[in-house]
Amino acid sequence: MRYFMVFFGALTLATLSCNLAAAQNGFDRRGGDYANFSIRSGDPAVCAARCERDQKCKAWSFSYPRTAHASATCWLKNQVPPRIEDKCCVSGVRGAGVIEPRLGAVEYSIDRPGGDLRNFETPADPAGSACKTACESEAHCRAWTYRRPGYGTATARCYLKSRIKRPRRAPCCLSGVVR
Repeated sequence: MRYFMVFFGALTLATLSCNLAAAQNGFDRRGGDYANFSIRSGDPAVCAARCERDQKCKAWSFSYPRTAHASATCWLKNQVPPRIEDKCCVSGVRGAGVIEPRLGAVEYSIDRPGGDLRNFETPADPAGSACKTACESEAHCRAWTYRRPGYGTATARCYLKSRIKRPRRAPCCLSGVVR
């Protein structure tokens, strides 16, 4: 499987086997908390980096902000609880960094600012499926950006683009190019 690995804020393409410990988007690790803190940037790579620097840390969970007024939270753990599927979070074990799936045309943690054709509220979805589908069905749409809830607004938003703009790393968003 191919994944984009975000480690200390830098993108690195890597091939991972299923046997390796991996931090993944869409999973939480409940229990074993000994510390937590807010992350203003809303970037899960900050949480992974903090765990790397703390000798007591064995695993971590990052929760995306749930409202526009909340902040992202990092939970450091002194044990390695099992992963539980939950779209609220990104979690991993020490040494894994942040790994986000590369699924075809979906660009995780990428914003394509500008070139907006229109935007609208959309249901929260860790893969931005409704936004991608809306762009594919609109003849003038060339690219799209899905903004997760809690990054500037309380709800998720879809931005359909009439022009393909340069990608920019941003934990708030998922993007893709359709045509």
